[in-house]
Amino acid sequence: MKKLFFFLLAFVALQLNAQDMAHYKQIVKELSSSEYQGRGYAKNGANMAGKYLVKEFEKAGANVVVCQPFSIDINTFAGEMRLWADGKELTPGVDFSMREYSPGVHGEFPVYHVDTVNFDPEKMYADLAKPEYANCLVVCEFWFAYRHGKDFSRLQKAGECTNVGLIQTWTSPIKFYKAYGHRVVEKPIIWMTPEAVKGIKTVRTDIDNEFLKDYELFNVIAKVEGRRHDSCYVFTAHYDHLGNLGEKVYYPGANDNASGTAAIVTLAEYYAQNRPEYDMYFIAFSGEDSGLCGSEFYAQHPLVPLEQIKYLFNLDMIGDNNPVQYCEVSDEGMRGFALFEQINGEQHYFKSLNRGELAGNSDHYPFATRHVPCIFLENQEGDAFPYYHTIYDTYETVRFDSYEPVFRLVRDFVERY
Repeated sequence: MKKLFFFLLAFVALQLNAQDMAHYKQIVKELSSSEYQGRGYAKNGANMAGKYLVKEFEKAGANVVVCQPFSIDINTFAGEMRLWADGKELTPGVDFSMREYSPGVHGEFPVYHVDTVNFDPEKMYADLAKPEYANCLVVCEFWFAYRHGKDFSRLQKAGECTNVGLIQTWTSPIKFYKAYGHRVVEKPIIWMTPEAVKGIKTVRTDIDNEFLKDYELFNVIAKVEGRRHDSCYVFTAHYDHLGNLGEKVYYPGANDNASGTAAIVTLAEYYAQNRPEYDMYFIAFSGEDSGLCGSEFYAQHPLVPLEQIKYLFNLDMIGDNNPVQYCEVSDEGMRGFALFEQINGEQHYFKSLNRGELAGNSDHYPFATRHVPCIFLENQEGDAFPYYHTIYDTYETVRFDSYEPVFRLVRDFVERY
């Protein structure tokens, strides 16, 4: 009977683990579906995803679920998005994308290719003064233009040069961003793959942008009550993503960051079923891709004092298969990092923890700068990593290898810290 009991207990435990993974995958699949149009801002995808998460946290057994509203200014591209190179129509998200702060652009333009081998800025400006290059689009490799920022700055200002805008080349798969989309610059900047732009003489565009002023978003905050209320643990992930590039193209964001968002929902479910010692808060931030707006707003308006946070875990892009786990740790969080390494060494969840320099690259940063003990976990350089911020970050390309190791590492740390 004892053997049967333990067999059944082990079987139930395995079934629960399998159910957790099934639930985790279901949330990732839902959030990255076309229903939410990339969880962006122009088509209300982020807010629809937020409402879905409210229900998920309630079903998980959270004692309290609230929404914390805030607003942002953001540039969007959900209208016309068409471009022809020498008469050949290109595909948005595959052959080209837009810099997030670009205005729209409409018309047909000659193309000027910058000579990057024998680069002479004076010759470039002399060429652009010729009648044949009036109202042209200037083509240059992105990082070359970045390194020669002073020489290219005039090309980006109205009235400084006769060019209409810039085309910057970026290798495939081409990226799209939102981080600096709180403004619109004077001239358009189009990103294109080198293959799409090579040797072309003219470009025709029909590209719309819409600048949204005071666009309303919200953080979703769930609480699982512990036995003690004087301190708390906080688990965070951002649920917004890049939204649309035109009317038909959207960015699914399965790895970035449906993967982290799904993990904090299943963590909430775990702690609802296993009452913790301390209160547990699970915060799904919006506005991360527009510059950490949701987490910065929360850090300025916390529901509980920041000094009560024992430790904060930020999960972003954990949907990959690299056996080495990347992390960043705040200065105060270093008091617990040795324990993370000890647990990982004992349990072999990952081959190692690769600690990088603290940076403003995700939602832990507003807390780290306010002296909150925190760690940022992100699985980099796996098979899914090349697809982040592209249209290929889908449920089919996301990997689930790191979910359970991250879940267990965080759980074990809370038990022993």
